[in-house]
Amino acid sequence: MTVTKMQGPGAPVAAEAVAPDSALTDGALKRFAAEFEPVLAGLLQPLQGIPRLGEAMAYSLLDGGKRLRPFLLVTAAGLYGVARPSAMRAAAAIEMVHSYSLIHDDLPCMDDDVLRRGRATCHVRYDEATAVLAGDALLTAAFALLADPRTDADPACRIELVRLLSGAAGAQGMVGGQMLDLLAEGEALAQDALERLHGLKTGAMIVCAVECGAVLGRAPAEERAALCEYARLLGLAFQVMDDVLDVSGTAEELGKTPGKDAVAEKSTFVSLLGVDGARAYAGELAARAAAAIETIGGTEQLRAVADYIVRRRA
Repeated sequence: MTVTKMQGPGAPVAAEAVAPDSALTDGALKRFAAEFEPVLAGLLQPLQGIPRLGEAMAYSLLDGGKRLRPFLLVTAAGLYGVARPSAMRAAAAIEMVHSYSLIHDDLPCMDDDVLRRGRATCHVRYDEATAVLAGDALLTAAFALLADPRTDADPACRIELVRLLSGAAGAQGMVGGQMLDLLAEGEALAQDALERLHGLKTGAMIVCAVECGAVLGRAPAEERAALCEYARLLGLAFQVMDDVLDVSGTAEELGKTPGKDAVAEKSTFVSLLGVDGARAYAGELAARAAAAIETIGGTEQLRAVADYIVRRRA
């Protein structure tokens, strides 16, 4: 079955509709990552002129991972027929910010972790100063990517992309959430406070990825809002499952140290709801996320992501 989507004022684009229960698999993410990795490496290459710094940037940015946020952006953009090279550039900017956040999150002054994606964290492989600078460089490079006319010819679109990413990454988004997380160590948070924390720390960048795809595609306002609500619920479901996996997964499965939240005496969805309750809540959030966009044509792939989130093992 084929559906047709319009790219704003442009021509219709044919997109293949797939059954939601089979649209997204680990294999689909791996195939996307195989396409995305060389794009990411090519965009990073001009930034690697400084010894050690460039190596550390590549070590953290090109170390694998699910590439879920880029996948969401490219898939959302694809609903509106956005040219793939344009969407991939914006997706690379999102991934650069995500990688910077992981580098800094692992530092001794933050979560003090030695393992990320199955290998030594950036500050362990290099040193703390190099890790800080590598993160800073990736963060600033992301905005240069979005501001480049090759990402979108319309300056107003590029400004909106920059505005969205700066909001999601900064004090009213991911950085603010990280501060709340640090302040919450040893505290018993109520569920609404925990959801606010993770809505900023984890959810803001997931919403940003989906909304940037909608912006590139000139999505109608009501569809853009629905996609943002989908992403908000998806981000929360993702975090709930992270909490579940932190107590049920192994270091080999997760590629990072499990059980650290309990050691740090952090409130989690598992500590509030129990493992079974948290799994059930993640399923509820995923169902609500899928329902938020069911009236938008061609969203089978995005709705399947919600199911993937609650089935993942890492």
